[in-house]
Amino acid sequence: MTNFVGIDLGTTFSAAAYIDQTGRPVIIRDEDGNNIIPSCVAIEGGKIDVGEEAKKAWGIDENLAAARFKRVMGEDQKFTIGEHDFSPTDLSAAVLKKIAEYSRNEIGEIHEAVITIPANFSTEAREATMEAAKRAGLTVKYIVNEPTAAALYHAFKQGDDLHGIYAVYDLGGGTFDVSIIKVEGHDVTVMGTAGVSRLGGDDFDKSLYKLIAEKYKSQTGENLSPKDFSLNDAEDKKKSLSKKESVRIGVNREVVEVTRKEFEEGISSLIAQAEMLCEEALEEARIDPSEVKEVLLAGGSTRIPAIQASIKSVFSREPMSTGNVDEVVALGAALYAAYKGDQAVLTEVQKQSVGGIKVSEKTSKYFGTISIGFDEERGQQALTNSIIINKGNTIPCSVTESFYTVYEGQTNVQCKLTESSMPETDPQFVKVIWEGDLKLPPNRPESQEIKITYSYDDNQILHCVYEDVASGQKTNVDISMASKEEETSIDQFMVD
Repeated sequence: MTNFVGIDLGTTFSAAAYIDQTGRPVIIRDEDGNNIIPSCVAIEGGKIDVGEEAKKAWGIDENLAAARFKRVMGEDQKFTIGEHDFSPTDLSAAVLKKIAEYSRNEIGEIHEAVITIPANFSTEAREATMEAAKRAGLTVKYIVNEPTAAALYHAFKQGDDLHGIYAVYDLGGGTFDVSIIKVEGHDVTVMGTAGVSRLGGDDFDKSLYKLIAEKYKSQTGENLSPKDFSLNDAEDKKKSLSKKESVRIGVNREVVEVTRKEFEEGISSLIAQAEMLCEEALEEARIDPSEVKEVLLAGGSTRIPAIQASIKSVFSREPMSTGNVDEVVALGAALYAAYKGDQAVLTEVQKQSVGGIKVSEKTSKYFGTISIGFDEERGQQALTNSIIINKGNTIPCSVTESFYTVYEGQTNVQCKLTESSMPETDPQFVKVIWEGDLKLPPNRPESQEIKITYSYDDNQILHCVYEDVASGQKTNVDISMASKEEETSIDQFMVD
């Protein structure tokens, strides 16, 4: 049987799933029977170690291991483990390689894989994720937004009973996304989305750790040592507070008590941020909270009672879950992998399972270029950010806009690709994610047409063409930030 695998590459935990012989998406368990593994990397005796032991080392001393690197995917940042430096792409590749290894041991060869990403991921982060998969030896043609994958699993699970407008509230260990979707059976359309890459369980752990450390110092006059009480310990106590009104922590014969109310007060600003993002997604979808039929949950942090109360406050209804919130994203990604895969190699049962699936995604950013416009206030020409692809465009899409040379004899056009979360026209408030030049023939009059085409593919990666119409000269760029990153071979640390 050909295996199409979905991988939830999470900030704190990762999971994988596939479509089994009965046509159901099923979680792939590791060699110890775990349904999820920590997204932590350490080096032990010259060998890369991924998972629980790496997490324990990181909890005691962050110099012994690396974690939470998903939050800076695509950024120029290094993580040091011992004497070795790794990029977020390197570390993600190590996690994916671990998942691929135990998946092959469990189900056999992997034909193709789909990896999930936060809806708010930048272009660089998306490219870095694809590069990490390549380094891990996986064939990955598609990536999918985490809320979309979760919605796909909920739609599959409920079948024909799922019709209408839903909110997918995805709060994991490191990132938060909320999407407003329209579902008709297995047909999923994203109407609006909002999110942030630095909001999740890790922030809640740190908030609880800070609270415990302050109480410990107040009681003893000493600073709390991570060797006596680590971030991993704080994570365990956070989970306990989801079931109990208070917890007692013993540290060096001192007992520190923390109540759920104190913890909730400590994370109140984070919860408020999530509520504002929910309102942003509703506004983009142009619907009222009363029009949302159900709020579907994904991510382990949605188990926190204060989060569930917040969801009820925003949407005026109790949230629901049709499965383990740690697994729904991977399970949905497995469905998406089979849906996007080669139908000729699927079994008849698999074809029936994904045959009715249809997914329509939207762009999550604005993309434009820097051009010269007219500043009415100053009465003169000024640089402006001209938006070409709007946030909320249905994917895939392609948009062409015409611009014109400014002066006679112009021989060069400076090409800049911009990205922003809002429809900004001021170049100061947008991010330039690529720039280059388009050479022009000499001795031409002004106002010669320059066509710019931005194409946004199924993986939400941009392909850009800057064309001088008269001469046919073009500058083409497929955004591939990850390929410019200095590559560190994970394999050099492997011990045969």
